[in-house]
Amino acid sequence: MLLSTQIYLIQDRKWLMLLRNRKQNDINHDKWIAVGGKREADETIEECAVRETFEETGLIVDALDYRGRVLFEYDTNDPELIYIYTCASFHGQLHECNEGTLAWIDRDQILNLSLWEGDRIFLKRMLANDKEEFSLVLHYDEDGNLKEVREEKE
Repeated sequence: MLLSTQIYLIQDRKWLMLLRNRKQNDINHDKWIAVGGKREADETIEECAVRETFEETGLIVDALDYRGRVLFEYDTNDPELIYIYTCASFHGQLHECNEGTLAWIDRDQILNLSLWEGDRIFLKRMLANDKEEFSLVLHYDEDGNLKEVREEKE
């Protein structure tokens, strides 16, 4: 199973989002997602979140807030467990990302973006300032349609 992170950086009621539009054969092509990526064998999940944020944005994380985890199940791909964080404390200079276009999106506009349907479920909670940690299982078919949503106890 793949282990990954997603980090939503927050500043002045805006969230840093990534439009995945630079790689062809990208499961996330033309979707808005958080920055983040796959954990390397020698690092913790938190170390992965910090590293991926820096690699994709040039920003250095000062503090992470764990929000929850989502197990993505697919009919045709290996499952992926993603740990989701927000980060309101960071520094550095934002740079261009080779995976897509970075943009600060007003929190009131995030749900209007082209998002995965499952992402809308946890983003609604996070945008409503629901601080309760979540654990979801989202099952997608081979066409990227959300087939099933389950909430689990961590």
